[in-house]
Amino acid sequence: MEPFEGTLLYLEGVTVSFDGFRALNNLSFAIKPGEMRAIIGPNGAGKTTMMDVITGKTRPDAGAVIFNGRYSLLRRDETEIAEMGIGRKFQKPTVFDSHSVFDNLALAVKADRRARKTLWRRETPAEHGRIDEILKTIRLTAVQNRLAGSLSHGQKQWLEIGMLLAQDPKLLLVDEPVAGMTDAETGQTAELLKEINREHTIVVVEHDMTFVRDLGVPVMCLHEGSVLAEGTIDQVSQNERVVEVYLGR
Repeated sequence: MEPFEGTLLYLEGVTVSFDGFRALNNLSFAIKPGEMRAIIGPNGAGKTTMMDVITGKTRPDAGAVIFNGRYSLLRRDETEIAEMGIGRKFQKPTVFDSHSVFDNLALAVKADRRARKTLWRRETPAEHGRIDEILKTIRLTAVQNRLAGSLSHGQKQWLEIGMLLAQDPKLLLVDEPVAGMTDAETGQTAELLKEINREHTIVVVEHDMTFVRDLGVPVMCLHEGSVLAEGTIDQVSQNERVVEVYLGR
C-alpha cells in the first residue's frame, strides 16, 4: 500500500530554498480525512511557505505533495488546487466591505459558477438555505443585513471563514484566525472551528497557545522548515526543544 493512501494531505521530503535560505527542509507529515491539526512554531519556521506549497503559490525544489490519496499538487496552479477542494484563509480578512454579510456569502456560493453574470441573479432556494446554514455556523445570522465593513475584526474573520465554507472545500487551511480578537471572540472561534471540523478537514496555523489548547487537537511544531515535535498540546509544550526555540521566549 502506498504511504499516502487513506490520507487527505501527504507531504514527503518537501524542501524550498530562497536565495540559499531553506524555508522548508525535508518536511514530511500526513493529515487524515476529518482531522483538525494545529501548527505552531516561531516566525520563520516555514508555516507560511508550507501553506504556499500546498496551495500552489510556491513550487518546492524537492519532495511530494499528494492530495486525497492520489493527486500530486506539484504540477497544478493555484486555481486548479482551489477547484480540487483546498481552501485557504489568510491572516488578514478580505471581505467586500460595501456589501452586506449575506451578499458576501451569496457571492462566495456562486463564485464557482464562473460566468460573472450569474453572480447578480437571485439565489435559488437551495443556495439561500445553504447561506442560512453558514450564517448560523459563523454566528452572524443577526447581522446578515449589515455591511461587512461595519463588522468587528472578529466578525470579519468569521465572515471570511464562512466565504471559504461556501465553496465547500475538503481541506481548510486557516492562518492565525484569532490574531487581534478579544478573549470572547477567541473562545467562540474555537467552538466555530470545532463545528466546521465535523464535516471538513482543517489545518490551523496559530500563535495563541490558549486558543490551540481550546481546540484540543493534535499539535505539530515546525522549526527551521522541519517538524520539531508533534503530539497533544501538553506533550508538545513540555518538549525541551519546543520550549527552547519557541515557548520560552
